[in-house]
Amino acid sequence: MPTHIQKLDAVDKKLLSALQSDGRTTMGELAELVSLSQSPCWRRVKQLEESGLIEGYSACLNRQKLGYGVTGFVQLQMDNHTPQAAASFERAVVALPQVLSCHNLSGRYDYQLEVLGVDLESFAEFVRTHIRALPGVREISTSFSLKEVKRAGALPIV
Repeated sequence: MPTHIQKLDAVDKKLLSALQSDGRTTMGELAELVSLSQSPCWRRVKQLEESGLIEGYSACLNRQKLGYGVTGFVQLQMDNHTPQAAASFERAVVALPQVLSCHNLSGRYDYQLEVLGVDLESFAEFVRTHIRALPGVREISTSFSLKEVKRAGALPIV
């Protein structure tokens, strides 16, 4: 649960929406969008960054054009549920660049990983050599994305 939800006014919401849509939007374009001059607009964006609402800026890359033909989901059941075991596992999984996301789950599985592979063979090899070697892993189940329907990118600003 969030410990602190920041109140956003209409200007903040417009700025956040615009920056999520295009992080390269210029300060002049942002200022025009929210009907402010550039200096106050810059201060508002800076405040959103310093508050932690804006965590950073990045480019969206095309997975296929980078050679990643397989997106798989790996569900893991752990053999130990102590805080130390979870911390050890989480540190190890964070270090794997092919793992795009890792979620601690409720239900049958303890974690779900989103993993990239060049092809099925390289994906399988990665699971065999890296995922199985993660600390505390007892059971592994995998599934593959047949088609990406929607990729999360922008959070809803309400």
